[in-house]
Amino acid sequence: MKVAIASDHGGIHIREEIKNLMNELQIPFEDFGCECSTSVDYPDYALPVAEKVAKGEFDRGILICGTGIGMSIAANKVKGIRCALVHDVYSAKLTRQHNDTNMLAMGERVIGPGLAREIAQTWLTSEFEGGRHQNRIGKIADYEGKHS
Repeated sequence: MKVAIASDHGGIHIREEIKNLMNELQIPFEDFGCECSTSVDYPDYALPVAEKVAKGEFDRGILICGTGIGMSIAANKVKGIRCALVHDVYSAKLTRQHNDTNMLAMGERVIGPGLAREIAQTWLTSEFEGGRHQNRIGKIADYEGKHS
């Protein structure tokens, strides 16, 4: 698995925590910024990462901003992306098992670094269950194909 990660100015601290976690788990990743604490526009970071995941250059992507909301909205505009905004461990597990999400969004102003690490580790290590869930993912992909 190869992961792309990015944040805006509101998520730089948790981004560093998640990078440390991926190093510990020996998960290859590439960091797409941002490298500042001054205000930047989250779509400038979310959209390129989502495009790289959608193209298959990366298996998964992680996005962090102040709330995670803007990043998740932007990422989900890219065809083939299923980005979940997650702020608890249970949802992190289920979004992988049932929804086969390929991107995770979190909010630094909503959760702390410890919980962010738990969420990311759960999301990174949980697998899609397939079965009845595959049919549902297929319906989303079919709709997306007809309306993009």
